[in-house]
Amino acid sequence: MPTSSLMPLPTPSRSVLMIASEALPFSKTGGLADVLGALPPALAQLGWNVTVAVPRYRGTTGGQLLERVTLPLGGTRADVGFYTVDVAERHRVLLVDEPSLFDRAQLYSEGGVDYPDNARRFALLVRAALEYAVRHNHTFDIVHAHDWQAGLAPVYLRTLYASTPVFATTASVFTIHNLAYQGVFEQDWLPRLDLPWSLLEQDGLEFWGRISLLKGGINFSSMITTVSPRYAREIQTAAFGFGFDGILRHRASRLVGILNGIDAQQWNPETDTFLPARFSASDRAGKRECKAAVLREYGLSSDEAALDRPLVGMISRMVDQKGLDLIAGIAHELPNLGATFVVLGTGDARYQEMWRRLAAEHPDTIAVRIGFDEGLAHRIEAGADLFMMPSQFEPCGLNQMYSLRYGTIPIVRRVGGLADTVKDYDEAGADATGFVFDDYTPEQLRRSLRRAVDIYRDTARWTILQRTAMAEDHSWDRSAREYVKIYEQALGSRF
Repeated sequence: MPTSSLMPLPTPSRSVLMIASEALPFSKTGGLADVLGALPPALAQLGWNVTVAVPRYRGTTGGQLLERVTLPLGGTRADVGFYTVDVAERHRVLLVDEPSLFDRAQLYSEGGVDYPDNARRFALLVRAALEYAVRHNHTFDIVHAHDWQAGLAPVYLRTLYASTPVFATTASVFTIHNLAYQGVFEQDWLPRLDLPWSLLEQDGLEFWGRISLLKGGINFSSMITTVSPRYAREIQTAAFGFGFDGILRHRASRLVGILNGIDAQQWNPETDTFLPARFSASDRAGKRECKAAVLREYGLSSDEAALDRPLVGMISRMVDQKGLDLIAGIAHELPNLGATFVVLGTGDARYQEMWRRLAAEHPDTIAVRIGFDEGLAHRIEAGADLFMMPSQFEPCGLNQMYSLRYGTIPIVRRVGGLADTVKDYDEAGADATGFVFDDYTPEQLRRSLRRAVDIYRDTARWTILQRTAMAEDHSWDRSAREYVKIYEQALGSRF
């Protein structure tokens, strides 16, 4: 299909090419997809042209086939299709189609084992995105790469594409959504990714005798961001740095934490189409109806006694990072806390089995759904009174912000974005929005749960707490403006 079939984007003062491994509504395994679904339209509202490049995975539909091209990579060739979706006036999605690499059962792994050619898969994504710009003469001011899967974008811009005219004035921004995932591969991948052996050095991609695509993104980008101010500080320490703390301290002058936002239209209790009843901060009657609906959906009693008990919700990957080991440490006490628990998620088999066992042993107070259901997630956020999020570490977190908007009070640990978004009841006074604990111990979680249940029983104090929480503004409008500042800063000092 000829280039002219593309709907021309308006010519703004600035434009950005984002590259990521997932984005709503096309693909999702976690919060990265939410960000790539919500940040681009927020930037478009500020006058930026945004193109988002993601793989066209199995099950992804839609888009107009622009063309098929043959791209070289590491001495081999790949047949790549460019599908485009014009989401809005200034917001386009580029779906990169290569069935042998992306038409698979899962996005990154199967059976808990990463695909062995992930380096090639996501290097091709980056190459395809950059070649799209070259072939169609799109001059982007910024290339914004997300997580290790797009970590080679800043590297390629300064190596393979260093003399390419279309990128002559392009700056790069690299965002770390979760430092725990580092894209580490054997060093013999370098030539297979069209990269010189000279990059196998401390200031290149070398990481303990191997290569890290995450490190490439950090070392070669104009600016580095991560998803909350506190996390930006935490990852420069040994406790949270996962071996990258020294690398990040070396680039500290280029590292900024920008708190993620939430889609305030999609997550709005006054208009949410997933809910059986709507509500607002001034009229929360519908929240009790949502609570009854969630209890029924989980097969729990929804009589007046059940509705008067606090309902604790949890929507999470069932892994240590999310504090599941803390919950396991107090599992035998949960039925005695005077609350009902509903859980949605999937993850490690031992934690899935833990929740199933608890639900079987205590069918009146604990219920679980293994898997994910977007509508049910909305109903839990709306119907629960409390939301449990006791993370070991949390770069940003979105569920605590969804919870605040729905008057569902978070119980969180003081880490990363949780610390940046939730104000503790005992410390913040009239500004309190939740319950926060410090030490990563089961006892601290148990105390916080008991404290929350006690406050819930005081209707006057609970009403104030809910209203304060619902007044918080964590929309993407604020976050997008911070990204624009970083883009301008990157353009002012490209390398």
